Amino acid sequence: MRADDIKNPNDPEFFDLLTGSFKRLLGRPLVEKERGPEWLYGDAPFVVLAHNTDADPVFVYGNVAAQKLFGYSWSEIRTLKSRLSAGPAERDERQRLLDAVSTKGFIKNYRGLRVTKSGGRFWMEDGIVWQLRDDEGGDYGQAAMFSKWTEV
Repeated sequence: MRADDIKNPNDPEFFDLLTGSFKRLLGRPLVEKERGPEWLYGDAPFVVLAHNTDADPVFVYGNVAAQKLFGYSWSEIRTLKSRLSAGPAERDERQRLLDAVSTKGFIKNYRGLRVTKSGGRFWMEDGIVWQLRDDEGGDYGQAAMFSKWTEV
């Protein structure tokens, strides 16, 4: 999946990949049945981000909660290399997390220090990071969601 593949943040196919892979891997829904891509993008009270499978992955999705927290617009977040969401000192730890997710499929209860566009820092807490996998097991990247954060 390329960053420019998702032109519309309410793309139903991407929503199905995001929510379907979450449900398959974690055994529970990411969103309630009656909620759709518009709700997840614009109204969800939690952060959702996803990056592609590039060697240096780029975000392909960041809902409005993510955009507000990190300080990027939709067009900016979709050109951001996901490693830049962590400060230089935290990038090795972040990569270890992503490698573990690649192997295990998901990690729950993750806590990591992250950085905003303006250089502010916050702890993402109680996060879930999972592989974006379709029904056939094809990998399209990784996604993260969290609803708790603490400014540093």
